[in-house]
Amino acid sequence: MALQPLAFLPEHPLSIKRALISVADKAGIIPLARKLHLHGIEIISTGGTSKAIKEAGIPVKDVNEITGFPECLDGRVKTLHPNVHGGILARTSHQPDNEEIEHLGISPFQLVVVNLYPFKEAIKRPDITPAIATENIDIGGPTMIRAAAKNFAHVCILTSQLQYDEFTEELDQSGAVSFNTRRKLARKAFEHTADYDAAISTYFTSIDDLELPEQLTVSLPKSGELRYGENPHQRAGVYGKQTEYIDCFHGKELSYNNYLDIDSALSLIADFQTEEPTVAIFKHTVPCGVATGSSLNDAYKRAFKTDTISPFGGIVIVNKPLDMDTAISIDSIFTEIILAPDYEDGVIEFLTVKKNRRLIKTRKLPEQSNRFNVRSIIGGALYQESDYATVTADELKVVTKREPTPEELSDLLFSWKVVKHVKSNGIVYGKNRATCGIGTGQTSRVESSVIAVRKAMNGELSLQGSVIASDAFFPFADGIIAAAQSGATAIIQPGGSVRDEEVIEAANKYDMAMVFTGIRHFKH
Repeated sequence: MALQPLAFLPEHPLSIKRALISVADKAGIIPLARKLHLHGIEIISTGGTSKAIKEAGIPVKDVNEITGFPECLDGRVKTLHPNVHGGILARTSHQPDNEEIEHLGISPFQLVVVNLYPFKEAIKRPDITPAIATENIDIGGPTMIRAAAKNFAHVCILTSQLQYDEFTEELDQSGAVSFNTRRKLARKAFEHTADYDAAISTYFTSIDDLELPEQLTVSLPKSGELRYGENPHQRAGVYGKQTEYIDCFHGKELSYNNYLDIDSALSLIADFQTEEPTVAIFKHTVPCGVATGSSLNDAYKRAFKTDTISPFGGIVIVNKPLDMDTAISIDSIFTEIILAPDYEDGVIEFLTVKKNRRLIKTRKLPEQSNRFNVRSIIGGALYQESDYATVTADELKVVTKREPTPEELSDLLFSWKVVKHVKSNGIVYGKNRATCGIGTGQTSRVESSVIAVRKAMNGELSLQGSVIASDAFFPFADGIIAAAQSGATAIIQPGGSVRDEEVIEAANKYDMAMVFTGIRHFKH
């Protein structure tokens, strides 16, 4: 028989007489239990939690005393009992419920304090197996949390030690817990169990490489409020664990657009983390100059020459500790954000003179374990594997009469890494492992090439002896001819066009070397 809902939810403050405590993380639980005892609240607890409270000299009753049944199956079953869940779910403002639990000898709870087996932490262990992961899936805990949250009109639910102080302050001030507080805590409880279930689902998806999830579940904690989104009229927040990757230790709080730029910068520099000193300059999520050099300062100056206008107000990321010479070069124009794995002596003091600049220490870079990304679209989302594909010299297919020289090959591989991070249609001219021109986001590949050439001309950079990288195949020979006329001598591209033979013929005509990767790097 279906339960009949109450016509109203009682919104009165809740006096607490009886509490159920069962926590995996016992941080803060003793001060909370002591406070409950001082308020005359009876405490019922389980296993290790009960033992910890007893050892602190606080009166507590074991849960098996109210269930009349011992914990069993290695502690898997201890709270799944009517005397527990009847006490949590009873609608004590509803007389039939009161009559029923009195008849059954069930006493109601007004407070439930539960946190769950540390599943997320367990699956990070190097020795994790599906069997070990499964043993760390909590059953009784989520059941109690959901029951208490459902019955928030009559029960208060605490799921984190971060809630204990605010709860006890309200209890001290009024001797009760308000309806609004209980409703807020119930919402957080449902968010907590949803996140827990999402972590479990995501783990089992991760060990099944053959299938995409039938139900996409994304659960991320809010890490901060943002002043606004892309524009001031848009509300926004940031979710997840950004502090695992970056530490913004100087300057204003990061904005929505800052996070987008930083995400793009981290993704690119991850492809150069084992290289010689490398610098990338970004503006509006697009690289406007990248170079690898004998030093960071050399790399920065060569990257900056690619485009001396766009970097104003942009961001700079480096793959080595930032030294003073490079810091002085970067400081010559207004740079909004600087990211480095570390800063040499004196550099931070020098750069923090400008208060509006953000300084960030990169703690770690994206890695292949972050295998999927999600993108919202109208009516839902797209879900795909992240583009971590790379190529080595041995994997390239030479398709022209002339093979690339060792110098050309080095520049081809460098430019291929860069074009992967340029919006389609993407074209990158490179020389001596530095970009000479970048064309991005155009509807025509030839137009992207024209923009890249114009950037080089603006910077008075010679394209003679340069190489060109294209994120997708050249559909016509015109792009090859334009590259040759600009001075490029070698090309790297995926191949796969129905006109590949025509394109190869054009490259041979101009004595160009061309290699196919067999991999496309569209970035929309």
